[in-house]
Amino acid sequence: MIRLNSLKTTYLVLSLLPLVGSSAHAAEVASTVDSGNTTWILTSTVLVLFMTMPGLALFYGGLVRGRNVLSVLAQCAGIACIASLLWVAGLYSLAFKGTGAWIGNLDAAFLKGVTMDAVAPGTKIPEVLFVMFQMTFAIITPGLYVGAVVERMKFSAILLFSALWLILVYTPVTHWVWGGGWLQTMGVKDLAGGIVVHATAGVSALVLAVLIGKRRGFPAHPHAPHNPAMVFIGAAMLWVGWFGFNAGSQLSAGGAAAMTMLVTHLSACSAAMVWCLMERFRNGKVGLIGMVTGLVAGLATITPASGDVGPLGAICIGAIAAVVCYYAVSLIREKWHIDDSLDVFAVHGVGGILGTLLLAFFGQSALGGLGNVKEISTQLGIQAVGLGVTILWSALATVAIAYVVKAILGLRVTEEQEYEGMDRSEHGENAYPMEP
Repeated sequence: MIRLNSLKTTYLVLSLLPLVGSSAHAAEVASTVDSGNTTWILTSTVLVLFMTMPGLALFYGGLVRGRNVLSVLAQCAGIACIASLLWVAGLYSLAFKGTGAWIGNLDAAFLKGVTMDAVAPGTKIPEVLFVMFQMTFAIITPGLYVGAVVERMKFSAILLFSALWLILVYTPVTHWVWGGGWLQTMGVKDLAGGIVVHATAGVSALVLAVLIGKRRGFPAHPHAPHNPAMVFIGAAMLWVGWFGFNAGSQLSAGGAAAMTMLVTHLSACSAAMVWCLMERFRNGKVGLIGMVTGLVAGLATITPASGDVGPLGAICIGAIAAVVCYYAVSLIREKWHIDDSLDVFAVHGVGGILGTLLLAFFGQSALGGLGNVKEISTQLGIQAVGLGVTILWSALATVAIAYVVKAILGLRVTEEQEYEGMDRSEHGENAYPMEP
């Protein structure tokens, strides 16, 4: 009888072992993943996607003429879809897996091994969430240079160009700076993409605008924005979404994310007000589009520095961004007569480059920074090397990709299609019953 009870007890214990192991594993995962951090990055991911669709789409859509607004929305949507598929297929793995100095590997192609239980290295969030968060950056970055070639580049060409650009430009630079590559090892500071996002897209925008040529009538005839109210709505969405872009890049919920959010907001406000003052002195009036352009310049410029500067530094960076980007717009459009249609390089490219350099100064404790940077000359040299290589690579790769796409599909619509408007000629639809 005693032996029978002993056997029953042994059987019961053995039968419960898988459940005990499962519970222990679940407890281990639960203790590694922080629910607060996870909730914040889930929210940030939504905010960054919100920046592209609808934020960037409406911002750019309002700036073009009424006959081309749908083409801009379609380009933003198409890029979002193709970037997402490529990211999962292999670009995430190439950017964030492996120990190579220049590129990662394909160990996680199609997210092999990225299970619901996997935790992103160095964080307390699920890796699948990290994949999605970084995907939204891969979506918005090529969306930026759309603004340089609106109203004249084929829809098919922009999609093929963006696919190749993500493979050859965005993914390698992401690995260099964020994925354990040589620039990260060197000590480059770039919290949310002054180099990875704004420098790459801004430089490519300028090169692509030169290669594809000017719109009909530029610069003799102005191409006025057809809907300033839409521009404002899109800019407001970008402003809100940018908190996920910058503060979410801390990958945790806490004081660092809160400070990043604060300095992001302050830089935007400072830049918008200084831009307004310059417009007032030059034109006697303050335009809404000018105000929100300054706002975006402040957001782009604070992006790389938002994890290293304090409130005073953010206000100074925003003010400097407004002055430099304002004159960059004039230089490119009025002096060089380059039809970077929506001032992508002058605002995003120049802003990202400027902020990447200024963090070496305003990141210093003596200037109100958080003191997480090296001595000024050392950090400035590191930042300059990172920028120089990225700018050169982005420019060369853009030229090569553009010629490949031109040979396969052609880059530009015909004169007749451009005159008719790309909404009708490319998509067979009109945004409005009658164009304003």
